[in-house]
Amino acid sequence: MKKEFRIISDLVEKNSRVLDVGCGDGELTSYIFKYITQDVRGIEISKSNVQKCISKGLTVIEGDAENDLYQFPDASFDFVILSQTLQAFLNPEKVLDELLRVGKKGIVTIPNFGHWKVRLNLLFKGTMPVTKSLPHKWHNTPNLHMCTIKDFFNFCDHKKIKFIKSLALSQEKLLSISKTNLNTRNLFSEIGIFLIQK
Repeated sequence: MKKEFRIISDLVEKNSRVLDVGCGDGELTSYIFKYITQDVRGIEISKSNVQKCISKGLTVIEGDAENDLYQFPDASFDFVILSQTLQAFLNPEKVLDELLRVGKKGIVTIPNFGHWKVRLNLLFKGTMPVTKSLPHKWHNTPNLHMCTIKDFFNFCDHKKIKFIKSLALSQEKLLSISKTNLNTRNLFSEIGIFLIQK
């Protein structure tokens, strides 16, 4: 299992109600179901991924989080997870608002467009970067709104979203993010992991 998924799982409390938004083939959802809570559901836009999840015995519905989160009542989940999906939405701000409406807490992970390898690629090659956390080329990427750890941190700050935990994954090392080390974490981390609440 991906290191990022282990970190997310560690943030989820035992026996809590969980919604995994953009759950893919159900790798993370399945782990949470087995080891943390059986009250976990998923929403996924890809029909084939929904079928994979269902074949694993998971409760997953086909839907577009950008338009379908409204159907869930306020605070219907303890945790809502958005793993490396935020940047793929047309309106990420709306999705975050909905995420924090239906969930008491949100776990958001983002690939960091501010990582030094990405910056160097743009500077020296003059092309959109392809890295482990950003594996697609410019023409086939699902990413519409690339952001950096610093962008997300500042956005949440501006929206008065509280950080319960702010973490950065840098070469498999897990580091905390704060206002004092934000520039360094933004430069050297591949992924940002945030536990947030309104």
